Amino acid sequence: MASRTRTTVVSLLAVGALLGAAGAASADGAGTHPSGAPTGDGAKALCKRAPKIDQRIDRILGRLNGDASQRGSIARLEQRVADARSAGHTQIETYLDDRLTFRRSLVPTLEGRRKDLADVEKWCASHHDGAGS
Repeated sequence: MASRTRTTVVSLLAVGALLGAAGAASADGAGTHPSGAPTGDGAKALCKRAPKIDQRIDRILGRLNGDASQRGSIARLEQRVADARSAGHTQIETYLDDRLTFRRSLVPTLEGRRKDLADVEKWCASHHDGAGS
């Protein structure tokens, strides 16, 4: 009975999500011309958010590069993959190894974003935080 109830609840949630998405699309004016087209490149807002974005990137890179005791670190996930391999849990090892591949790919992506953001911050400093042209 619990399984049947769970299936019913999940089905109702899925239908609700689909109907909510359809309602949002129609309320958005999907298929019509956008009424709220951007009028600029958002430089002022980006200049304002840049320091917090920089802190977030540093925090995430710190976590990824942490040791095996740090939750979310590459080293910790490598340890979990090794543990699954030694236990003979092939499916678990495959799943965790795929996650490890993705997590490793985040490091160069975030380092590139940090470099790009440093260039943005220099631009912001020389252009009055994006207030002028």
